[in-house]
Amino acid sequence: MAELRSVDPSSLVPNPDNPRRTPVPPVMDEQLLASINAVGILQLPLVREKEGRLEIIDGHRRRNAAIAAGLVTIHVVVCDADDTADAMRSVSANLIRASMTSVDIWRATATLEAQGWTEQAIADALALPVRTIKRLKLLAHLHPAMLDVMATGNMPNEDQLRTIAAASRDEQAQVWKKYRPRKGHDVAWYEIARALSKRRIPFSAAKFDDALAQGYGVVWEDDLFAPAGEDGRYTINVEGFFGAQQEWLQDNLPERGTLLPSDEYGRAQLPKKAEHVYGKPGKHDLVGHYLDSHSGEVRTIVYRVPEPKKPAKAGKGGEAAGVADDITPPTRTRPEVTQKGSAMIGDLRTDALHQALREATIDDSTLLALLVLALGGKNVTVSSGAGVDGYDRQRVAAGIAEGGVLTSDQDAVRAAARSMLTITLSCRDNRSNSGPLARVAGDAIGASLYLPNMATEEFLSCLSKAAVERAAATEDVRVEARAKDTRARLIERFKSGIYVYPAAVFKLTAKDLARAKDAEPRRYVAGAGWSDPESDDPVGDEAGEDRQPGEMGDGADAFDAGPRTDTDDGDAGDAGGAIAAE
Repeated sequence: MAELRSVDPSSLVPNPDNPRRTPVPPVMDEQLLASINAVGILQLPLVREKEGRLEIIDGHRRRNAAIAAGLVTIHVVVCDADDTADAMRSVSANLIRASMTSVDIWRATATLEAQGWTEQAIADALALPVRTIKRLKLLAHLHPAMLDVMATGNMPNEDQLRTIAAASRDEQAQVWKKYRPRKGHDVAWYEIARALSKRRIPFSAAKFDDALAQGYGVVWEDDLFAPAGEDGRYTINVEGFFGAQQEWLQDNLPERGTLLPSDEYGRAQLPKKAEHVYGKPGKHDLVGHYLDSHSGEVRTIVYRVPEPKKPAKAGKGGEAAGVADDITPPTRTRPEVTQKGSAMIGDLRTDALHQALREATIDDSTLLALLVLALGGKNVTVSSGAGVDGYDRQRVAAGIAEGGVLTSDQDAVRAAARSMLTITLSCRDNRSNSGPLARVAGDAIGASLYLPNMATEEFLSCLSKAAVERAAATEDVRVEARAKDTRARLIERFKSGIYVYPAAVFKLTAKDLARAKDAEPRRYVAGAGWSDPESDDPVGDEAGEDRQPGEMGDGADAFDAGPRTDTDDGDAGDAGGAIAAE
């Protein structure tokens, strides 16, 4: 016969044959402890007397939670000892249980609220986050027919539930009528959620204040499914959001900032012939501000508008000087690096070169040699890759010649030399390009060590599939069937390291050197001007380009073999391996 007793929970002895050997998740023990603290033990533990002590048949977790709660005594039911019956009781008590569905839990919490329980009190008693209680209350917004199906355990996932609950009851009823499942079939919640989905703009993207939000009718709603600790507010008034965001941007445009439109892909539309600057912005570069048409965020882009080029002067027979009549364009193949990728390499090289010139240890003899190389660059007029002009060069020179006397301060001379080299040397893919001489200079001072991590989606997407696969194989990264998956693996591999594309290092390759050796610069012929390396005819006078000896022309650089052709695929192999540091 069963007997009710009041005992000290710590006096109960665990059952050595307890069928539950695997511990439950800690959160379930926390829920049980919270429930006992709030309402006590609802189901009394079953025990039996054995060798003068009370051994637990069912209720090990309740006993442990009672001890953790600091209860001095609890009620237990003492049953007659029967090994066979007790073993079945212990198994059935742990096995034959059914969890409540989310709909039943919501209905139960709604009843508790009607009786005066607050959301916080319910959450404390059930050891649940308050957000979970609020999330369950979303079910109150659902179409009754959908709710009946969910009550059977056929629930949508959290994202689908959030989308469905955000729609009106009328909208839900119309969609349910179309997608209601036939008898014996499951509900296609993803189709229902897709039909009811609305574009949402997160609060985190907004720059404007509450006054502008109110003026444009932007109402922030709370996303109850957002991770705890994050601001999950959003709005579905997309048009109002973009209006308020655009007005804020116009009112807060910084000095030298420009407003740019965005295209259908959310990218900025630069002015005609403007160049995207991937490296550090120069003094005369512009910063464009635009709204991402997808996320609504305010984004910036640095760009450079080149100076207008002078029209080409006519040569013999009214044709452009030096242009042959019967040049057949070569067959073009897919280049290993796109034009954008080459521009990025030039920008990154220039930034690394300038940083090395500022920070690397350079002896005086090397410094003087670098100055010679810099002044022999094909960009010497000077078109500065640092975004400065002639006044800046004059300022640097004046710093070591105050009062018309050259300073004897060697530190000042060294600093001025570094500044002048930074102004002069450039690897950028525009009119400031110093040519291969800048790479020779960069290699001499170890500028390759200053190159940033190039394992980025923006750069790797500029490589051909073969180039990406070759880079992955070199770095022991698994090559995938799709190029974008291989790129993703490379990016993940160098997430905390540095990868430099081999063809981006400064050291000239064997192909670069051979090209430089074969290149023949134009020669100045006294009284006739500059000669064309393809013929003995002078071209300077007829083209109106009669320069004096010592002036630099476009073809005066012995290293300059013209633009890289689309079939120059060997640079990556000749340039050596990547610079990687974990």
